[in-house]
Amino acid sequence: METAVITRQHVAKIVQEKGLDLFMDRMIDRLDEAFREESHRGITPARDGFLRGPENTAILEWMPHHQPGDAITIKTVAYTPTNPATHQLPTIVGTLTRYDDVTGSLLAICDGILPTAVRTGAASAIASRLLARPDSRVLGLVGAGAQAVTQAHALSRVFPLERILVHDIEPAHARSFAERAEFLGIDVRVAPVAEIEAEADIICTVTSVGVGDGPVLHGANLRPHVHINAIGADLIGKYEVPRSVLKSAFVTPDHREQALREGECQQLEDSDLGPDLPALCAAPALAKAQREKRTVFDSTGFGLEDHVAFDVLLELAEEAAIGDRVQVEHLPEDALNPYSFQ
Repeated sequence: METAVITRQHVAKIVQEKGLDLFMDRMIDRLDEAFREESHRGITPARDGFLRGPENTAILEWMPHHQPGDAITIKTVAYTPTNPATHQLPTIVGTLTRYDDVTGSLLAICDGILPTAVRTGAASAIASRLLARPDSRVLGLVGAGAQAVTQAHALSRVFPLERILVHDIEPAHARSFAERAEFLGIDVRVAPVAEIEAEADIICTVTSVGVGDGPVLHGANLRPHVHINAIGADLIGKYEVPRSVLKSAFVTPDHREQALREGECQQLEDSDLGPDLPALCAAPALAKAQREKRTVFDSTGFGLEDHVAFDVLLELAEEAAIGDRVQVEHLPEDALNPYSFQ
């Protein structure tokens, strides 16, 4: 059996041929559909992994999703905050694999870096479309790394954004964001956190804040209707949003169990949370009632999102006739003899 291989060169060609907007729009549409349709959700356990690196500041995780009778997607993802400065690599690197649910055979493998960034942005767009004011025009970004680019891109596809205010503890990252997001055609300005809180309709926190070093928002100047997409929390003791803000807000997690363990929700009790994002997608009236209030989307990222992202990438690759097919697994001519070769 052959395995579909989508290399980084293939991914670049797909995006160049199809366009960034189509890629993001399709990701938003497919993810929203998967969240809304219970039959599409399958089984997604909480992720697990190994702490690694100096003082256990890095992690390698595996994120599985099982679509019974069809396929299993497993993403391995490494979060290494020192990568950009030390190795000139992204903070988040990873690989997606897809297995046949009947035979267990490897069906496909591809890069996990770009799909992770795009599906994370798409999830924020879906949550924000449900919970933020439809006329939101000012986006605040606390953290100006790679994830900030796809957050801004995704939100620009569903809101009439006119201005982006950006802050980062690394001034060079904040200054360079305007160039990286130039394709959006939106005015970008570097601003302090206090100004972002006072002016933004939607805020995305997308930082690599260390365990015990949060929060990154002050919380004192937030607008009464602000919607916050909290992206960075992914370890026990790591968070970006003050507990006082969470307690005053309607909070929806993407994956309840995972968010309570290592997301912003680890600062709360289960009873403090609203329905999760898939539940809100299935019953949008529940979200609409919250739009004039403070709301928070606790985005920890989970395997269903990766499964859908892989579907989108494979679909685009097939449409563009891009990708390779290779025989990775040893399938002997005689299934009972590992030394027989076809």
